[in-house]
Amino acid sequence: MQKAEEFYKKLVDDNFAESLQSAKKQQEYIKTSTARYHGYFVHTLYMPKMFTEEMAAYFKKAAESMYKILEKVIHEYQTNAEYRKLFGFDEKLEKLILRPNHYECALPIARIDIFFNEDDFSFKFCEFNADGSSAMNEDKELNQAIRLTSTFDKFTEKYNVRTYELFNSWVKAFMDIYRTYDRAVENPHIAIVDFFGGDISREFTAFQKAFEDSGLTCEICEITDLSYENGKLLSPSGKQINAIYRRAVTCDIMRNYDKVQPFIKAAENNDVCLIGDFKTQVIHNKIVFKVLHDDMTSAFLTDEEKQYVKDHIPYTASLTQEEIDKHDVLNTKDKWVIKPEDSYASKGVYAGVEGMSDHAWKEEVLSNVDNHYLLQEYCTPYATWNIDITHDENAKYKKYSNITGMYVYNGKLAGLYSRIAKNSIISTQYSEMSLPTIVVSEK
Repeated sequence: MQKAEEFYKKLVDDNFAESLQSAKKQQEYIKTSTARYHGYFVHTLYMPKMFTEEMAAYFKKAAESMYKILEKVIHEYQTNAEYRKLFGFDEKLEKLILRPNHYECALPIARIDIFFNEDDFSFKFCEFNADGSSAMNEDKELNQAIRLTSTFDKFTEKYNVRTYELFNSWVKAFMDIYRTYDRAVENPHIAIVDFFGGDISREFTAFQKAFEDSGLTCEICEITDLSYENGKLLSPSGKQINAIYRRAVTCDIMRNYDKVQPFIKAAENNDVCLIGDFKTQVIHNKIVFKVLHDDMTSAFLTDEEKQYVKDHIPYTASLTQEEIDKHDVLNTKDKWVIKPEDSYASKGVYAGVEGMSDHAWKEEVLSNVDNHYLLQEYCTPYATWNIDITHDENAKYKKYSNITGMYVYNGKLAGLYSRIAKNSIISTQYSEMSLPTIVVSEK
């Protein structure tokens, strides 16, 4: 991989004036593209994130191996009352999770994030995202933008480049799952649902188009605007919804429980096919990192899977005074991260290594004791060189921390998503950016 990156850097350096002009084209495209997050266009750098075919094959094995373990965890939760106690979900959520299975796939869509060391291929898992998995559109648009640069053109004279298609492939996976549904109809009307608050992401319209291009009808619906009448879940336009692509994350649904009763009742009565179902919360909630290390989990894993967990799941425990004292957490802040059990977009995550003073670290840790927070070992991200001439023509090469997202559709690796940051924590709270992901091989 280093060879390809060095070649890319050399192309930039040998044609710097041309690269600067290319960077402007790249940025102009992004500013007018659909690559936006909460109204802001996505920040990227000049060089793409590169992986070899060997790495891509390794990611496939890593993602699909973890997926099989997560499926087992979901199954155990549904069938073992004692195991359920490890998660501590409230009664309303537990009831939704324990609904009968109406199609075969336990975890339709996931983005499994890892810290991957490109030198020795070691890695640790960072997060498991389920139904709310996002950023497919960012990767697509950033890959379009990078192709406008002269450096990329020159690079492809020596290297084969491929990318991942994440929209039509999801429609196929979605429909493969839907066809196993016990009340499937031939041409289902699809609804993509979330809490929009008036701001519909362009990513949703890209998925809507993919469904429609496949010959299906599809609407984007505010989850609070659905209605349920005579055994039918209806969209705001009055159409019956047969299948839902759920983007609304479970914690938001439970926070707005009374406002989404039509949606919940239709799901409870199996009058709509909910992809994914509430059982995905079992692995989306970050407490699963703690549960994976529990003896009750080891009991149903193979020896190989137990070793896999030991090697790749960072130490995780509930944030209690006992754990703080046991590991001297207050005085070893650079070794730890604290995070809420159930959140997304890095909300409420604190890392001692991220420039926090000793006082600030102690204050955050102690204020969240026994407050549904987790204590997790800090994993140092792998750093690679890149350059920000996209925004600064005087920029120099710097090392950026990396995290890799692995999209899994219906149990199979579908694609990759790359994020980087100037800091050691890759989070929307800090300096997170996205890069187009390419898989390269020499011609």
